[in-house]
Amino acid sequence: MTHDKRTPAFWLLAAFFGAYVLFLYGPMLVIVVLSFQGPEGGLTFPMRGLSLHWFHKLAEGLGVVDIGAALYRSLGLGLVVMGFTIGFSVLAGLAFRKKLRFANVLFFTVVASLIMPSIIVSLGIGLEFRLLDSGIKKALEWAGMESSLETYGTALGIYTSALGAHLTWTLPFGLLIMFAIFNRFNPAYEEAARDLGATPWQTFRYVVLPLIAPSVVGIGMFGFTLSWDEIARTSQAIGDVNTLPLELQGLTTTVTTPSIYALGTVTMVVSFLVMGLAVGLSTLLAKRQHAKRDT
Repeated sequence: MTHDKRTPAFWLLAAFFGAYVLFLYGPMLVIVVLSFQGPEGGLTFPMRGLSLHWFHKLAEGLGVVDIGAALYRSLGLGLVVMGFTIGFSVLAGLAFRKKLRFANVLFFTVVASLIMPSIIVSLGIGLEFRLLDSGIKKALEWAGMESSLETYGTALGIYTSALGAHLTWTLPFGLLIMFAIFNRFNPAYEEAARDLGATPWQTFRYVVLPLIAPSVVGIGMFGFTLSWDEIARTSQAIGDVNTLPLELQGLTTTVTTPSIYALGTVTMVVSFLVMGLAVGLSTLLAKRQHAKRDT
């Protein structure tokens, strides 16, 4: 039995890949390790003890910052963004299967947000909603609704401007995934369903959706994770409250204990849990499809 000898190019590429993986995951691993230091631990090595002390400190709160509220805000926003991303991406993918007027213009308009600087998008959305605030206040003043004018705050918020800012980031990815899926989708399945008397909704519900379900789960994962750790597009469009990534960014200049590493570890755990659930659900759906085809 002969073995092929590895060429120098193979080892060079292997070393490059190893360095890439280390560069990508090394900082996260360091944060996770340092977050388990003892009460006397600092922000750098060497470690001083091993405990869950800084996670308990995190649960108690970091100064005036309400970490729990920021966590729930990020989770809520991520789930809403995920839902909108799935819905709009699937509908857009179905629509683009047919000939549309100005389809190219619409496509490039959506995808353009991927190449625009995120902070510019955030500034634009923030300015747009501030102009909307001015218009609403003038309308209330013109209508003589003084009580409503006094209590009116701003249209900027988690589920208004921040939601729109996040969708400018997640929708292009969802749309590109759906394009890839439908480009290799066999329309014969739909034709067979229609020949058997299925309505358009039944065709989508019982034929198309089960076939594209693993990809839809992937779009949902993209939608949640991209929203979960977004900072730049949120910064100018969030209003008076902050998401967890924004709170974490602010704490980097004020917190000087490993509790900030504990917070980083918690956010990473949530991200990996979502990705694990998405991969598991996609695998389960794919196995069910293969089982149905075999029978």
